[in-house]
Amino acid sequence: MVTVEPGPEATWFLPLGGCGEIGMNLNLYGHNGRWLMVDCGITFEQDGRGRAGSASIQMPDPDFIASRRHLLDGLIITHAHEDHLGAVPYLWSRFQCPVYTTPFTASVLRRKIGWRGGELPNPMIEVVPASRHKIGVFDVEWLPLTHSTPETCALSIRTPGCHIIHTADWKIDQRPVVADPWKPEDWKSRNLEQPNAVICDSTNAMKPGRSPSEGDVADGLLRVVAPLTGKVVIGCFASNIARLQTILRLGHATGRRVGLLGRSLENMYRSARATDHLATEFCAIDAGHLDYLPKKEILALATGSQGEIGSALHRLAMDSHPKLCLDEGDTVIFSAKTIPGNEQSVDRLIGRFQERGIQVLHADNSKNTLHASGHPCEEELRDLYNLLRPEVVIPVHGEQDHMAANGKIARGAGAGAVLTGTNGDLFYIAPTPGIRRRWAPTGRLRWLEDEARLEFA
Repeated sequence: MVTVEPGPEATWFLPLGGCGEIGMNLNLYGHNGRWLMVDCGITFEQDGRGRAGSASIQMPDPDFIASRRHLLDGLIITHAHEDHLGAVPYLWSRFQCPVYTTPFTASVLRRKIGWRGGELPNPMIEVVPASRHKIGVFDVEWLPLTHSTPETCALSIRTPGCHIIHTADWKIDQRPVVADPWKPEDWKSRNLEQPNAVICDSTNAMKPGRSPSEGDVADGLLRVVAPLTGKVVIGCFASNIARLQTILRLGHATGRRVGLLGRSLENMYRSARATDHLATEFCAIDAGHLDYLPKKEILALATGSQGEIGSALHRLAMDSHPKLCLDEGDTVIFSAKTIPGNEQSVDRLIGRFQERGIQVLHADNSKNTLHASGHPCEEELRDLYNLLRPEVVIPVHGEQDHMAANGKIARGAGAGAVLTGTNGDLFYIAPTPGIRRRWAPTGRLRWLEDEARLEFA
């Protein structure tokens, strides 16, 4: 077990999850004998432990920081995606530290814990985007940017003699549907240039160009849905509040009533309403009323775009959903990309619909823009590095190929150095940049639903 802690001149970065992989992010910053945690997420893995076709919930093993929780000043949740907050209901009791997050994410977390069970973090401190707070030995500013869920923020983390930008998930979006447009130049007035390090999202670093806007998705869905006369179901990620707002407006524009199918989607809708992130003139109806409407007036938004067993889309495909039945001539639209590893599950789901004469349109192979990623492509990353001009870039949120591509972009944009590693590697940021491999023990935990306990994966 590692016993050394950072000294008064040192600032360290230690990822325990989300570096060298996509999902289950858990990051630590160390300074002067203290630690700050950023995000605590899960991933879903097809590991053969669940029902056929289902995926188990997995998360980073937090033993390194749980064993020194008396040195932990706080946990910051950057936004309301499962790979950034999903492990909190399972792991917070091991930390017993304050949790800092924005009002929308706090609402989502409370509802998640209420449904899942677990100990509600206390205290849970709601932070307004663009504000600045002292958390133990760390000075943290929340930097608003755009992503696919509201109130997503990068973090400006300062210690004496050191400045770090932790981007979390982000993209450039000038038509975001929900929240304000953002581009890196919007940070010019915040004194962020030339930080010691930028810890940056690598998810789409291998993709050229720029990610489409959520406004482009709204245009594409309108073109597709407007001429349809049967029932329409749109599948998307439950946490994409911009997509939810788009569907509500789409229903109004096409004369259809919108119902929500899926508990996680309903929870997100309530959280977005409670924190004023949805236009009040567009509302969902009780999904139980959908099948009483004429076909041409029905528009449902459903969970399960990755082919998950038991999800709303899966039950619709099996003709077993209690609130809506689909027939020949109806249409299902997948407004989500297929996550690598889920191809077979999605293909099976599409096949079930098509066997029944139900038309299926998927964002992966449509000429219309039916989905937009929430992560930066090559040109967006270049824009960020050109603005910040960091001394060091540390790519995270990606597998090795993604992080290598991110590093190449950073070097081309003039970054002083790139440090690429994996979970458990210790990154020295100040006073002298460097990396120590396999410094801290890492691993995965798996949640056993039937037994309500965690085990090593």
